[in-house]
Order: sequence, then structure tokens, then C-alpha cells
Amino acid sequence: MSVIISKLYKKYGDEIIFEDFNLVFEKNKISGILGPSGAGKTTLLNLCSGLEKPDSGTIEGINPQSISYIFQEPRLLPWRTVRENLRLLFKEKSIRKAGAHESDIDGMLKLVGLGSVGDLYPQELSGGMRQRVAIARAFLYPSELLLMDEPFSSLDYSLKNRLIEDFLKIWEQDKRTVIFVSHNEDEIRQLAQVIFTFSDKPVQILKKETL
Repeated sequence: MSVIISKLYKKYGDEIIFEDFNLVFEKNKISGILGPSGAGKTTLLNLCSGLEKPDSGTIEGINPQSISYIFQEPRLLPWRTVRENLRLLFKEKSIRKAGAHESDIDGMLKLVGLGSVGDLYPQELSGGMRQRVAIARAFLYPSELLLMDEPFSSLDYSLKNRLIEDFLKIWEQDKRTVIFVSHNEDEIRQLAQVIFTFSDKPVQILKKETL
């Protein structure tokens, strides 16, 4: 199901972020959001994830139990190995994935080029490797919606390109609805199939492009 945002209103204090805002993210497509810093891009992700609530309006088509999130930082537990970090997903009683076992983890690590690091700790990995683990974690979770908040912003150009290629390779095998936020137009154009360009606050959609 598509994510449908209708008549969204959200403000912080006297600052209005969204006012009568409407937008549809198509099912199983990668939608990119471009816009200036502080324009409400991350706020929209937080509203879609349920981390924040709208003051009024609706966001439909989202199952709160079926969301993955890739942040700017990998957010791995430093006292657990890579495999243990990923294994935590399957200990959650809310997850029901047929055949979820160690082979899922090993297979996903190989897919992101980390087949040999499962027993290492996050601090033993480079920044790019940690972000690959975060991508693996997001796809191991059986979500319908994947939210991405500038996950490549701290990486150099060549590593960023490799990670985007890895991401697209995995997504082609396991398609889900993706909302990708960035202020970097090159990243957006490499990854997204639909691009929404946001204005500054209160947010308006300046342009929609289908690639």
C-alpha cells in the first residue's frame, strides 16, 4: 500500500513546519526528498515512523510494526559482535519471518560484502563497514516501509557510490517502499525513482520528478 499524507499540520512553538500538506509515496518505490537543512525532511520521517505525532491531518498506509530505519549513524551496540547485533532482530517476539535463522544473517552479510566480519565488534570496523551492517539490519527486518535519514552523508564519494550500488542490489531482490532524505542531489538521483523537492518552512513541494 502507498503511504498517503493528507492535510498534515505540524508546528514547534510558533514555527509551522507543515500546513495543509499532502503527499503520496508509491508502494515499493524509492522516493527521494531534497530540500534545505532544517526544512522538515527528518520531521516528516519521524512523523511517518510514529516517533512524532502530527498536530492534525492523517498519514495512512503504514503499519507501525513494519518499519525499518537507517540513520546517519549505524547505531550498533558496541558490546555485541556484528552477528549478535543482527541476531537481536529475531529475538523480538513481534517479528514473524519464516525460516529466520543464522543463514539469513550470513546470507545478508555476504550480500553487503561483509561475509567475514560477523564475529567482529563495531569498533573493529570502518565507518563504511558499519553502515553496511546498518543496511543489512534494515533489510533483515521484515518491514514494508524503509526510512533513510541521510545515511551516506559522512562517507567519502567512492564509498558512498559503492554503498548505494549495494543498497539497490538488495532492494531489487527484496522490494519495499523506501523514503530517502538527503540534501545531496547526486545521492538522490543515484538512488531514487521519484524525487520531491521541498521548500523551506512551511514546506511546499516545489517539484516532483519521476526518473
